[in-house]
Amino acid sequence: MSTLNALPDSIQTLLLERNDWVPNNPRLPVIVYRDAVATHTDDLAARLEQTFRANGWPPQWRYGIYDFHHYHTEGHEVLGVASGKARLMIGGPNGQIIDVKAGDALLLPAGTGHCNLGSSEDFLVVGAYPPGQQADICREAPSEAQLANIEGLPFPNRDPVQGANGGVSRFWTDQR
Repeated sequence: MSTLNALPDSIQTLLLERNDWVPNNPRLPVIVYRDAVATHTDDLAARLEQTFRANGWPPQWRYGIYDFHHYHTEGHEVLGVASGKARLMIGGPNGQIIDVKAGDALLLPAGTGHCNLGSSEDFLVVGAYPPGQQADICREAPSEAQLANIEGLPFPNRDPVQGANGGVSRFWTDQR
């Protein structure tokens, strides 16, 4: 069972348990940043990349979000919505539906299932990972080695969106 918890500064958290074949991350919550970056800039993708890079999360790609359920075991992932809007399912089949729009960002701890249920034609996302981490695309139940990797994967002290005092320091600190 999962509940999307809204907090006063446009941050929401979502702690997910295992869901069918998707392991999720029962220790670290998903962090959703509403209106994380002002949308009045000419190049929102570049602004998101600049924000992530400044906080120690090197941007890796610009694309959408796959329309099939998947998760990653080799990296925590931040997704910044650079344009458009989408309806996402977080947590695997029958997970939590979240609507996102340009300016929003999501921080997905390793193991978190995600899938694009539908998006506008202009939907564009910037993806970033902590240094040395990457996105393996997993579409079936994890092995014991993959579960151990999810459990032991380090994360940086700085939040990719809000820096030193952001969601990572507020919601992931008890898990270090």
